Amino acid sequence: MSNFKKISQHHQEQKTWFKTTFRLKGSVIPSIFFRVMFCSFLALILAYAYAIGYKSVALPIDGTISSLVLGLLLVFRTNTAYERFWEGRKLWGELNNKIRNLTRAIWVFVVEESPEDRNRKISILYLLVAFAVATKLHLRDETNYSELKDLMTDKKYEKLKHMNHIPLEIAFLVGDYLQEQYQRNCLNSYQLTAMSKILDQMVDTLGGCERILRTPLPLAYSIHLKQLLFLYCLSLPFELVDRLQWSTPIVVGILSFTVFGIEEIGLEIENPFGKDPNDLPLDQICENIKINLEDLISFAPSVRNWSNNKSLVQQDAESEQPLLEY
Repeated sequence: MSNFKKISQHHQEQKTWFKTTFRLKGSVIPSIFFRVMFCSFLALILAYAYAIGYKSVALPIDGTISSLVLGLLLVFRTNTAYERFWEGRKLWGELNNKIRNLTRAIWVFVVEESPEDRNRKISILYLLVAFAVATKLHLRDETNYSELKDLMTDKKYEKLKHMNHIPLEIAFLVGDYLQEQYQRNCLNSYQLTAMSKILDQMVDTLGGCERILRTPLPLAYSIHLKQLLFLYCLSLPFELVDRLQWSTPIVVGILSFTVFGIEEIGLEIENPFGKDPNDLPLDQICENIKINLEDLISFAPSVRNWSNNKSLVQQDAESEQPLLEY
């Protein structure tokens, strides 16, 4: 099944209201369950105390203002997290498009003078896929880069896996290839400039993703919000027990589930580059980039069949000649 079909299927599942409502995977329920149960249990104790005559547990607290302030803080927290999530998605969309553009440009405009040239060209195109995969692993702070093995030669892999910043090293390799082709007169200066600009933009996109990853929400704000949430949920039973009595645990559970859940959603999506269900589908995006590359390469004869298809390759070269001279 293609990645687009998988994403489309995911959207169809979201439209199934009941299935989505009672879905645990990807929800914040496992993360906030014990906090909600603690608040509900406290409310149950207070309801019991109130029922047996301890009326003093009901305090004259007006939570209207505190609820309003806390609601504004939660909205700001969630909006900030979603902005980071959406910015990450836009950056990966830009990276996908730039890799497509550079792949097409290299495939069309770099002149091939021998079968080895095409072999080298294909290996460089796979390095563009490796750039996306390495960026994904870099943003996840992975130490195992074995996913890159199938995208480059063993010699390159052994050299790159010991580097501190593998995506940058891959960009350097692609840049060296473009400069080499220019010196061999397989690219003109305009083509070199255009391709180098796309490569620079890919590195800029990498930097944008690093900015999101390395700039968390200020610690003081995060701590203060958690403290306010905790105090608010603890005060709810004292405020409500006089009016709700035995219904207090249920209402407190619902309210604490709401506010803890909103705060947890912000935590889930503020770093969109991980492996959680609520993170960006980076594995699918990288796989889609690879599929697009292989589709492009399939339009021309395979390097392995070069000798058997020499006449066909010559026809392709002649048909592409006007593009190559552009």
